[in-house]
Amino acid sequence: MDVNVAAASVSALVGLGVGLTAALAFRWSEKEHLPSKRTDQQEEPALPPGVDTVLSVLRSCAVVLDESDQVIKASSAAYALGLVRGGAIAVDAILAMGRLTRRDGEIRQADLDIPRRASGGGELLAVSVRVAPLGSRLVLVLVEDLTEARRIEAVRRDFVANVSHELKTPVGALSLLSEAVQDASDDPEAVRRFAGRMLIESARLTNLVQEIIELSRVQDDVRLVDAEMVPIDELVAEAMDRCRHQAAAKQITMAAGGIAGLQLYGNRGQLAAALGNLVENAVNYSPARTRVAIAARKLPGGKQDLVEISVTDQGVGISEKDRDRIFERFYRVDPARSRATGGTGLGLSIVKHVAASHGGSVAVWSVEGQGSTFTLRLPTVKGTENATGLNAVGHPDFDGPAVLDDPADHDGAGDLPAGPDAHPPAPTTTPAAPEAMP
Repeated sequence: MDVNVAAASVSALVGLGVGLTAALAFRWSEKEHLPSKRTDQQEEPALPPGVDTVLSVLRSCAVVLDESDQVIKASSAAYALGLVRGGAIAVDAILAMGRLTRRDGEIRQADLDIPRRASGGGELLAVSVRVAPLGSRLVLVLVEDLTEARRIEAVRRDFVANVSHELKTPVGALSLLSEAVQDASDDPEAVRRFAGRMLIESARLTNLVQEIIELSRVQDDVRLVDAEMVPIDELVAEAMDRCRHQAAAKQITMAAGGIAGLQLYGNRGQLAAALGNLVENAVNYSPARTRVAIAARKLPGGKQDLVEISVTDQGVGISEKDRDRIFERFYRVDPARSRATGGTGLGLSIVKHVAASHGGSVAVWSVEGQGSTFTLRLPTVKGTENATGLNAVGHPDFDGPAVLDDPADHDGAGDLPAGPDAHPPAPTTTPAAPEAMP
């Protein structure tokens, strides 16, 4: 009996010893592997505390590079601009700046022109690049897109140059005519002739200054402050009265049609100026014994209905290459004709900005030798129309041919063109991007 008890005790002691040895071996093995894991974690590149938060609120494109030029952090703007592709900087010039900064620790800044989305071709982006060290191993790259700022600055420079050139012509003419009047003081007939010319040049100068002032008021495309309910019928009548003298001199017939009783909520002066410019251009660029039509109609919309006001002429038309530029300031399709008609080159630019400030747009359809249709599309107030049963004329969506009245009353001047239904080119709509003035 004593022998069995002794054997059991020995077996228990042996088992306890083996268990303690296994436990100690496991703890020792865990300690051996723990330093290597910590070392691996320390070797992974990490951003200094707070840097990630700061980069997320920056307006500039931000990229952080490690010692092997790999991107460890990049903002969404950097990806959108095409600076980062496949975990690396896609622009060689920026990558070279990062390597130099990592080597000597110097902060570098440069203005570069890079292809959009780093495609190697197409449109170039003007960017400002600033590279700085971030700790001992990382490099921070900040890129700011200056393309829009450069475009606005170019527009301002062109505007100043164009205004100077446009003002120089009438001012110089007035100076020369004044000298001529002084020299011809003893010739009443010459004085009257030169005085008449002075009146023309002074009117041209006044018109130019007035249009520059009008353009400066509407060019920001901001929402209106002085707004009221404006009957479209009154705007059409005012635009026709403004051009009645020029139209009569060229035997041009002006006619209005469409839906009566429509109203717009907006600035009456700006709307009258815009529609007046369109009608005046139609008269000035139309040959004698033709017709100009002004028509309004209502278009159902989602949240708000729209009104279309179209001005159609039988003039010289506009070439395809000029259609995209006619709404630019001081752009003239035919400079010689513009000088003859007293045009400043600002009328259509004013129309574009007035449309934008009223939440609308302006479009043009034109065929050389057949005429043009300019269409203002503006939001209106629901339930303000009185149908007259007339179709608006000369627009691609209008039903039926545009016949204003009996052709026999105009000695065969012919009907207005039926609009672009017979011609596939789509209307050209002005861009929505605003332009800046000094």
